Amino acid sequence: MSEERTGSGGCLCGEVQFTAENMGNTLGACHCTVCRKWGGGPFMEVDCGQNVSFKGEEHISVFNSSDWAERGFCKQCGTHLFYRLKESRAHMMPVGLFDDASGLVFNQQVFIDEKPSYYCFSNETKELTGAELFAKFTSGSD
Repeated sequence: MSEERTGSGGCLCGEVQFTAENMGNTLGACHCTVCRKWGGGPFMEVDCGQNVSFKGEEHISVFNSSDWAERGFCKQCGTHLFYRLKESRAHMMPVGLFDDASGLVFNQQVFIDEKPSYYCFSNETKELTGAELFAKFTSGSD
């Protein structure tokens, strides 16, 4: 993660609020079929690390979406709250949830090999296929 700051926000109905103590300054997009099915389009996320606290946790439901990750959402309004890695407990939070997302830099797209042809971002970013992303996690390199 690059520079960090504290970020806060919440769901659409306001029942769940959060504070991310280590909100990154970069924004990424995931084009995998699971993320697109989850949200109807690419998952635009900010890596917030492990230090994320929630108010209204009784309104959060967690879906076990794979062997390595889970996805949280508000039980009241359905807002997607996070994609969380099970092992590290790192949270990737939807950028639209933050009260202040100013200054973020869109710098990475993953699962570029699963991106459909019907949309395209004009930003120049680092692009990784699914295989390259998994290799990055297993090798520990950036």
